[in-house]
Amino acid sequence: MIYRSLVRALVTSAALAASVMLAGCNSDEISLANNAKANQPVPPKLIQAMVEKDMDLNSPILVRLFKQEAELEIWKQDRAGRFALLKTYPICRWSGDLGPKIKEGDRQAPEGFYSISPAQMNPQSAYYLSFNTGYPNAFDKALGRTGSQLMVHGDCSSRGCYAMTDEQIAEIYSLGRESFFGGQKSFQLQAYPFKMTPINMAKHRNNPNMPFWRMIKQGYDHFEVTKREPKVDFCERKYVFDAIRAPNATRDPVFDASGKCPAYAIPEEVADAVRDKQQAEAAETAKLISKGTPVARLNTGIDGGMHKIFAARVPEASTGLSEGGDSQGLAALSLARAPGTIPSHVNPPRAPSDNLLLGAPQEPKLAAVASAPTAGPTASTPAPTRVANAAPATQSDGWFSSLARKVGIGGGDATASTSSTPPAASAKPKVIEAKRTEPPRHEAAVPKTSAPKAEPKQAAARPPLKPSVTDTAAPAAAAAPAQVAGSAPIVSANSFESRFGAVK
Repeated sequence: MIYRSLVRALVTSAALAASVMLAGCNSDEISLANNAKANQPVPPKLIQAMVEKDMDLNSPILVRLFKQEAELEIWKQDRAGRFALLKTYPICRWSGDLGPKIKEGDRQAPEGFYSISPAQMNPQSAYYLSFNTGYPNAFDKALGRTGSQLMVHGDCSSRGCYAMTDEQIAEIYSLGRESFFGGQKSFQLQAYPFKMTPINMAKHRNNPNMPFWRMIKQGYDHFEVTKREPKVDFCERKYVFDAIRAPNATRDPVFDASGKCPAYAIPEEVADAVRDKQQAEAAETAKLISKGTPVARLNTGIDGGMHKIFAARVPEASTGLSEGGDSQGLAALSLARAPGTIPSHVNPPRAPSDNLLLGAPQEPKLAAVASAPTAGPTASTPAPTRVANAAPATQSDGWFSSLARKVGIGGGDATASTSSTPPAASAKPKVIEAKRTEPPRHEAAVPKTSAPKAEPKQAAARPPLKPSVTDTAAPAAAAAPAQVAGSAPIVSANSFESRFGAVK
């Protein structure tokens, strides 16, 4: 009897694991809180903030995401029925460019308005915890856009998602869970390229995505003036916000994302407030443009962004397409406490040194990059100062100089420099190739004086990145992972890979 019960339990566990692997983030069979990770309580600090803002623990929430600022905002409804900002979380990593997701595999994090139901919450995520954004929505489908499994999750690793730290997603997940327990059928996710302010609209005025951004700004403005979740519909392949029955109509409007828009109206008080806001901001935007506000730079290969508080703690990292700062500013932030554990395998965005102004021709810079390896003197110039084979060249110069002195020739120095150039030039490509075989986070850790053949082995033998970041920021706290203020530790910093190995 005991044996049969054990077999039955094992079969049930295997079936559950298989359903998780097949269903990803959208399984209706997965409970909201069926394990310890998904059932963590809301931190006391957040509960205290709710009390101060006249909110209930189980009241509805709303989420806003901003790529350029690399921020996720949690808004919560107060007892008057209006939403107020509860907490802002820095985003550890997002991928792609500013702009909406178009097709499967483009690494774009989606932009627009999405609805998150309990079925989209995944307590069994391979990225600690997650929820599916619901991309594509009806608008995306009407335009033929494709993609799936676009999530907000932990692990600080993104391929088209918005990635937080594990500690952050634990808090966010708990807030969503409590709102569902309180009766909220779904919460709204609003994803933007940036905060839709006059200065940002002026900077990005020439971006080809601006017509789409102006359209979703309508929903942004509806929320800003009402502090209530805007009702979202779609017709004629566009967004419609807060639509109600038109005057003299006998029934509510029926919307079809690909069909013709029905007759509808917008509440007068909302329409007037939005119009006043937009007129004032349009005038401010025009003023900023007339004063010479520079056009935002165009992405030339940088994959997404990272909040500066995380970039400051990852060697050789940059904020990418997110708002950052100079190296001195990031260095100062490295002393601040990180809002969660940064895993060692984080892949930060590249530095935006190759960005071009929007609309500027890209061919000359690409040609320069392609021709760089063929420029012998330029490529070999840094070699003597960075590579260990500079020492043999010096010895060779001394040998030729002594030979010249013995035979009485005065041109020995010129002969020596000419003879030493080819070995240095031929050695450099090998050193560059060796460095490129390692992930970017290891390149900065390779000693400059090492022999080229030894660099990959030395890089591979180094300890994980996470302890070194912790040691740099706070030596006294090296034994404990950073965590969100007010929350209980979730997992040990040294057991990241073992947390969910069974479902990967």
